Amino acid sequence: MRHSAKRATAGKCVRTIAAACMLLLGNAAALAKYPERPITLVVPFAAGGGSDGTIRIVAEHMAKTLGQPIVIENGGGAGGTTATARVARAAADGYTLILGNSGTHSATPAQYSDLKYNPAKDFTPIGLSAEFPMVIITRRDFPANSLREFVDYVRKNQNRINEAHSGVGSQSHSVCTLLQSIMGTRTERIAYRGTSPAMNDMIAGHVDFKCVGLGPVISFIQAGTIKVIAVASSRRVELIKDVPTTAEGGLPEFQVSGWNALFAPAKLPPDIQFTLNEALGKALDDPAVRRRLLALGNEIPEQPNRSPEALQGLVEREIARWSSVLKPTAGQ
Repeated sequence: MRHSAKRATAGKCVRTIAAACMLLLGNAAALAKYPERPITLVVPFAAGGGSDGTIRIVAEHMAKTLGQPIVIENGGGAGGTTATARVARAAADGYTLILGNSGTHSATPAQYSDLKYNPAKDFTPIGLSAEFPMVIITRRDFPANSLREFVDYVRKNQNRINEAHSGVGSQSHSVCTLLQSIMGTRTERIAYRGTSPAMNDMIAGHVDFKCVGLGPVISFIQAGTIKVIAVASSRRVELIKDVPTTAEGGLPEFQVSGWNALFAPAKLPPDIQFTLNEALGKALDDPAVRRRLLALGNEIPEQPNRSPEALQGLVEREIARWSSVLKPTAGQ
């Protein structure tokens, strides 16, 4: 009897170990097959903006590498936070991704007391997809033609002019909050659901100025339908090399750049995170993709800045930076 019991116990152990091995092998096989179906990439802004156009170029190449379509789903509102919060609650299986930026993943904690997600904890970083200079633009017939003239005019007429932005917490809102803080002004601020509708009103002369990434407005600048006052960077930009920097224009403390990056919900399996990061890197290294991104006013992230770890560090640093800038003016 004792030998029989021992054999039964041993048999049970073997079956348990076998079952565990099968489970591990099954999980490994599932990861090895990823992706098996289309991936949804949520862009939390209106279609047609700079972030939307840029990530479509990158996603097109990533889809070829991954062997599955990447379906872009636009979802604007509340500076991108509505759609971002929804993705934070999605399954961490690699089939739902979010395009984040320095607005949705850095500025929002300082501006929304009831924010439904934590940018640093509720997402798995995939990688930085683009960087770009921020510019100050105005309607074509705005009285100022230089940064010094712009600052002087806004200070003297702040009760009579307005600023367009893409919602509280968006990059355009955060950057112009910094600008107005430096200038010591408080103009009327008009929120839009994205850059495209704001630009329509600016071209029509309904809004006066906006802080925005270069990409979505480069065609308007080249066509002369708007003015560009200055580039908020330490050096001039080749696409608009005649436009001075904010340092050259007398406002050296106003230097800021924008960025876009890919994220997944928290607890994404490391194998899938690696697969997505690798596909992103291949897209950014492709000569045709690089040409298209550069033509839109983007800067290609350097290799050391593309890793998930580098992106996580960027998010944490940016949250700390914007918190000190934006909390005094949250909700404006």
